[in-house]
Amino acid sequence: MADQAQRTLGIIGGMSWESTESYYRIINEGIKAKLGGLHSADLLIHSVDFGPINTLQETGEWDELGAMMASSGKRLQAAGAQGLLIATNTMHKLFGDVEAATDLPIIHIADATIDAIKVQNISTIALLGTQFTMTQEFYKQCLIDAGLEVLIPAEDERAEIHRIIKKELCVGKFKDSSREYYIDVITKLAEQGAEGVILGCTEIGLLITQDDSSIPVFDTTAIHAAAAVDFLLADIAL
Repeated sequence: MADQAQRTLGIIGGMSWESTESYYRIINEGIKAKLGGLHSADLLIHSVDFGPINTLQETGEWDELGAMMASSGKRLQAAGAQGLLIATNTMHKLFGDVEAATDLPIIHIADATIDAIKVQNISTIALLGTQFTMTQEFYKQCLIDAGLEVLIPAEDERAEIHRIIKKELCVGKFKDSSREYYIDVITKLAEQGAEGVILGCTEIGLLITQDDSSIPVFDTTAIHAAAAVDFLLADIAL
């Protein structure tokens, strides 16, 4: 095994850095669990400045954001990345921009999450995330195309979920009142028939765990990071 090398994975991160920190930890824990000893992950991380990106998200400047994400992908490829990971659910809206700008495989967060859901034979799933992730087709349609029925919170609940993400979780604030709000929303969606819930924003897993939900929780950060470990080790015979 010592003669076999990991692949090098490039991560487009910083959206927010709090969740990118979780990716870094989970991926390295996964590599250590698989390889043992002092092994750690072969990673390149471009951590962007989330302030201007958030402003462009809220004002709908997606073409400019697409160019920024494509530039990040190209920089990582030039640095030696053999594959890419976009460490955020929302910015998978621009997956195609990054894909077109590079000739690298990209680990799609929705695909990895769908695989995890199907293992549990779930057909109706609740989706929490930013307003963009909960309402726009770039994410929901992946789930629907995989044969899943998708439930999202009511309009006022979506607004509060989005606010908590941007105003609290992305700046490292974790309030018990916000946790209780999310739990209440998950409970309502379970009563509507949801058999599981996707934490479809990489910050939500910093607030909500399986202990907070009566239905299975699919933490996209953990799921995506596990897929990254598989990618890194794909050329190593374990």
